[in-house]
Amino acid sequence: MGKTYHAVGLMSGSSLDGLDVGYCRFEVSAPFQILSWQLLKADCLPFSPAWEKRLQETPLLGGAALAEASTAFGHYQGQLVNGFFEENNISPANIDLIASHGHTVFHEPSKGFTVQIGDGASLAALTGCTVVCDFRSSDIALGGQGAPLAPMADKMLYPGYDFYLNLGGIANLTCNAFGNFIAFDITGANQVLNALVNDIGLPFDENGGLAASGQLEERLFAQLNSFPFFKQPYPKSLSNQWVQGNPVKTCRESTGAIPDKLHTVCRHVAFQLEQTIKEVVEKEGFKKEKYRMLATGGGVFNGFLMKCIREECTQATVLVPEINMIKFKEACLMALLGVMRLEGVPNCMSSVTGAERDTIGGAVYHGQL
Repeated sequence: MGKTYHAVGLMSGSSLDGLDVGYCRFEVSAPFQILSWQLLKADCLPFSPAWEKRLQETPLLGGAALAEASTAFGHYQGQLVNGFFEENNISPANIDLIASHGHTVFHEPSKGFTVQIGDGASLAALTGCTVVCDFRSSDIALGGQGAPLAPMADKMLYPGYDFYLNLGGIANLTCNAFGNFIAFDITGANQVLNALVNDIGLPFDENGGLAASGQLEERLFAQLNSFPFFKQPYPKSLSNQWVQGNPVKTCRESTGAIPDKLHTVCRHVAFQLEQTIKEVVEKEGFKKEKYRMLATGGGVFNGFLMKCIREECTQATVLVPEINMIKFKEACLMALLGVMRLEGVPNCMSSVTGAERDTIGGAVYHGQL
């Protein structure tokens, strides 16, 4: 007989546009399997200007200030979630768990640590709900990258595709090679594009219009494709610091016009995606006449970026889901990982992270006894 979970997933990404909230219902069986699931309500709750600035500056903080910021952000998330509950007439008593990713400040698996702020105890205290958080540390403790987490959602929630592309602040790819899941980061994506248009006072390049009006800068294109990361074997992951210190820095140092830089970055993302697909297909012996690739993440709304990807990746049919699945896939992922944590089943795959074994990630804080 199935068991029902009502779970809320929270995701705060590098774009700093707000807190993504996904309220999901899962029907699960034992042994663990998703029988059915549904995204019931979803929203992106904007951060206040003060919190947007504070989150931007967290990597510069000292130890005590960072600890204080983590507690404060946990409380702030609690306030936002309580507002979401009130707006949607949701009773916290009917919520089985809140699964919070937190906001990444540092991600350094090669040094054995990752830091996401957003204290789970504070979030549990404010909402009265059980909270699951800190999903990456167990994997890193066992030698993994602690990333990507998305392949679990790809496997459990979106079956039927060969590749899963997430175009977020960082672009990453999952491959389902005959049931063996491989996944890793590709390059900086929206984080680079947004940084460039932020310099001219725009929040983002709507539909990629500016990028489409530009031209390819050959020298910048070559520079963007020359970073040693691209030659590293997978599994591998990127940090926000890497994106800011490499592609963003390189683009800002280029003397070209902003539209040309945007155009070149879009071409770069598409080129690296194509190279990645070729590498995986060759290494995994994953040969097919045509592949199906599901694309999600904010970059899907950049028409020019999607045009570049479709032109470059001719061996794949690129498919896009309905709008809420594009916007809130990561929030749904967090809800799923939280359910798996409470069920006591592995929610992080060593085949994609490189850890010694699969792990059951997540710290649990109970809101009510």
